[in-house]
Amino acid sequence: MNLTLLDWGIVVIVFAFIVVVVISSKKLMRSVSDFLAAGRTGGRYLISLSQGTAALGAITIVGMFEMNFIAGFNLRWWEMVMAVVLVSISVSGWVLYRFRQTRALTMAQFFEVRYSRNFRIFAGGLAFFAGLINFGIFPAVSARFLIYFCGLPPSFDVFGISVSTFALTMVVILWIPLYFVFSGGQIAVMITDFLQGIFTNAVFIVIVVVLMLKVDWAHIFAAVGAAPADASLINPFKTGSTKDYNFWYFLIGMVGVIYGKLSWQGTQAYNASAKSAHEAKMGDVLMNWRNIPQWGLFLVFVPLVAYTFLHHPDYAGAAAGIRPVLDGLASDALRSQLTVPLALTKLLPVGLMGAFAAVMLAASIACHETYLHSWGSIFIQDVVMPIRKRPFAPEQHIKYLKAAILGVAVFIFFFSLLFQQSEYIFLFFAVTGAIFAGGSGAVIIGGLYWKRGTTAAAWSAMITGSVVAVGGIVIQQIDKDFFINGQMFWGLAMALSSVVYVIVSLATGRGKRTFDMDRMLHRGRFLIREEYKVVDETPVKGWKVLGMGREFTKFDKVIYIATYAWTFSWVVVFIVGTIVNLTGSVGNAAWMSFWKTYVWIYLATSVVVIVWFSTGGLINLRQMIKTLKTMTRDHADDGFVHKDHDR
Repeated sequence: MNLTLLDWGIVVIVFAFIVVVVISSKKLMRSVSDFLAAGRTGGRYLISLSQGTAALGAITIVGMFEMNFIAGFNLRWWEMVMAVVLVSISVSGWVLYRFRQTRALTMAQFFEVRYSRNFRIFAGGLAFFAGLINFGIFPAVSARFLIYFCGLPPSFDVFGISVSTFALTMVVILWIPLYFVFSGGQIAVMITDFLQGIFTNAVFIVIVVVLMLKVDWAHIFAAVGAAPADASLINPFKTGSTKDYNFWYFLIGMVGVIYGKLSWQGTQAYNASAKSAHEAKMGDVLMNWRNIPQWGLFLVFVPLVAYTFLHHPDYAGAAAGIRPVLDGLASDALRSQLTVPLALTKLLPVGLMGAFAAVMLAASIACHETYLHSWGSIFIQDVVMPIRKRPFAPEQHIKYLKAAILGVAVFIFFFSLLFQQSEYIFLFFAVTGAIFAGGSGAVIIGGLYWKRGTTAAAWSAMITGSVVAVGGIVIQQIDKDFFINGQMFWGLAMALSSVVYVIVSLATGRGKRTFDMDRMLHRGRFLIREEYKVVDETPVKGWKVLGMGREFTKFDKVIYIATYAWTFSWVVVFIVGTIVNLTGSVGNAAWMSFWKTYVWIYLATSVVVIVWFSTGGLINLRQMIKTLKTMTRDHADDGFVHKDHDR
């Protein structure tokens, strides 16, 4: 066993604290909208950090370890350009602002309002199916990490009966999130995700500092510098032989960020949980800062340290201890997933081993509780409820939501137990997610921004995207070396669905009445005054043209300006670096010096971000609890649309 008594004590203390928080939040949930969207009381920092923790999850940490062990620093270089896209999306409120204006509790509820009830049922069912398959490997990946990182035996005897540690661990990491969701719905999910996010970020920074002290830059440079010349881990312009996680993976991902905004429904409750459209927009802008300690630093730097540990001769003796474990794994996919976690068991000291195990347990809980809540809710809200002629009674509604969530947990347990994964985690995510997200982007964007989009176009685009994605899954099961990977199938699905949506809308919309966007978005005479707070009445000019409208306070504007400054500073670095590399030869030593500076800048910024978000989030949390204790509930606010909106 890799964990000492002290390490296990840290895990127990963290888990016990989370349980106490959940128990104390039970009394706050008093309605269906509380269960589904925390009564729409979330502030920007609470939303941003909670959703980030939910989206991170143990499986995503393992997936990022896997990807960056192969790609090195290189994807971060190309993501400097992607940052411009992300900032543009967030500061403009792209998709998110308008979706929150609809006041829909789920994406498919918006589909019913915008298109038709039958399309809501179809889209909800498709989202549920895609999510269920995608979610199916989460327990397995999380359980394997905990087993191998903690050094648990493959099985143990109970009264003479051999019990699988793998199966039991999956039961535990599913039962805990189930208890949390059943206790307080989205309220409990949001609070626990937020607190786990604070803890996770703090541990990430400590681990980075410890590893920097333990493995110096000279060793890192020597190890990564020995990589093949056309599969460099530090020079993004010399990656011609890097398979899968290359420039094309990045390019498709960048297009997907724009096209697929809110398409993936794994954290769908957060899309409706903000207390206003403006708070939702600000939470999305803050995402650009929230990701710095996680995606920008920890998940990039740690795999490179693990690579150094496994490839530098000075660590050969210590690394030899994990080689037999890796060699004994049943498949290349498992070896790829567990390489970095096993390296960390030799690199992290006592105490920090326990802290990281607690982080991974917390991340697993956060991700599982959010996804269980999402997919179970989608099944009831968008498949079962629209079939009925009348809404559920509130208590009955929550009972069915919990039953569906339990059903999701049972399914993914057996899926994880039986399914043999053969592809990288993120490529599996891409192709399974495209079953819904391949076509839904066109349907969402067209529905929110184009009054001429039609129901026929929505059906056509969604079917096109799902057919391409399912075809990709079938082809890859038949030929595992097929030249198009999961990411490329996703790109193909996005392109074809968009073209189909436009063509069918133009063909079927002639002579028909255009859709009333003001009514759906609660604008003009349909405006809900309580959710639109005007701070500045002056005309839009100056800084306002950069997205800072009438709802912006002075500090909101500071956040926007700082976000622009941070992002475009790195764009300048990217442009200058690209010109220098295309006009001359830049050696590995220069690239290593650059990445060393990058890590130090991100480390210093991460400390500021953690303090900033923790403080802001705690203020939001106090405000949310106060509001939930005193607000009057509208029990008719349950996601049921009382009139069909066929278009």
